Amino acid sequence: MIWGLFHDPRGILMRTMPITVTAVTALLLLTACGGEGGGDGAKDDAKQESGACSSATVDMEAGPASEAPAAGDTGEVPVNLVNQGAACVLDGFPEASLAAGDELVALAPVEGATAQKLTLAEGESVSFTITYVRGPESAGESLDVKTLRVGLPGGSATQDFPWSYGPVAVKEGTEDAADASVGAFQRTGD
Repeated sequence: MIWGLFHDPRGILMRTMPITVTAVTALLLLTACGGEGGGDGAKDDAKQESGACSSATVDMEAGPASEAPAAGDTGEVPVNLVNQGAACVLDGFPEASLAAGDELVALAPVEGATAQKLTLAEGESVSFTITYVRGPESAGESLDVKTLRVGLPGGSATQDFPWSYGPVAVKEGTEDAADASVGAFQRTGD
């Protein structure tokens, strides 16, 4: 690097850096700070470029549940997700079904719930809850559920979890609709 020499008004010999080095340094500082927007450029870019979350990079775990103890009681089964890959987006409700024998019953969202679009950074977690009404042990009034099947919005892959929380009541006025619903994604952790 070439340094210039000059005398200040008091006659002291001073060194100067070339103007190009100063300009490059200023440019690097602006870039590191996120530029004009004042935001975090790296995070903003990750949010804009993130694709839909995939079961290949999101770990899922069901339970422990708040089990409904008797017929007519309500129980809840939380499902926790942790993103193990690059930032991704959850847009909509989780897909959830209950399997009773050969029958697969899709669960509707909780009445009044609103789906939200969440960007999940690597290591971030979210959860949702399956709410159900326990049914009587008698056939016809309940579904003998053996499996909870969960999928991510927009994805085709699913993951199965054993259902050990007893039979699920059938909604009044229907023949096979489970008295159960799925909640919206909620952020968890810090």
